Amino acid sequence: MSDPAYEAMTKARNQAKSGNPEGAERTLEEYLRTDPYNNKVRLVLAQILSNHIKDRRDALLQISIILDIDPNNIDAKRALVTILKVESKNRTECNKHFGELVLLCPDDADLMNSYAIFLKNQMMDFKRSAEMYEKALSADPGRDDIHYNYAILLYKDLKDYVSARSHLESAVKIDPNNSEARIALDRLIKRKFNGDVLKKGLFKK
Repeated sequence: MSDPAYEAMTKARNQAKSGNPEGAERTLEEYLRTDPYNNKVRLVLAQILSNHIKDRRDALLQISIILDIDPNNIDAKRALVTILKVESKNRTECNKHFGELVLLCPDDADLMNSYAIFLKNQMMDFKRSAEMYEKALSADPGRDDIHYNYAILLYKDLKDYVSARSHLESAVKIDPNNSEARIALDRLIKRKFNGDVLKKGLFKK
């Protein structure tokens, strides 16, 4: 038995991948005329509008329709913050939605890592960013990329060189081929340590 929604989404994705995002948009809009409350189809439309057509305004409109129907739709909220975080003018609204997502998905390491990066770069809230990195690593301690990201925050923004070194060492241990972590670790040790001891006068701030 055929599933018209699945067929429409599959066709639209193939159209977008083949360089015809406008055709993909038409495919989904035609389907939604017959099934306007299908949030899965509408979310695919929002993603194509944002990622392929670069029409973030219409993408946000589609997501707002989804959230009107289902205020706790996690996939729609994820798509929402992905779009909003691109522009700094949206940072207050984006921060609000990130906070809601954290409550809905407390064990999602990718989400916590993304939120931590946003808090550091957009909100300049280094303390809260550190909290999100801690949550991310609690959910998935084996992520070398999260250890590395957290270490950079600790090193450059929080001036906690001892903790930064620890997380860089963890990143390198997890993935010995992580060249960024290895280079950052070597630089940190040369600049801030005498062996295993923090150089005199360099204190955590």
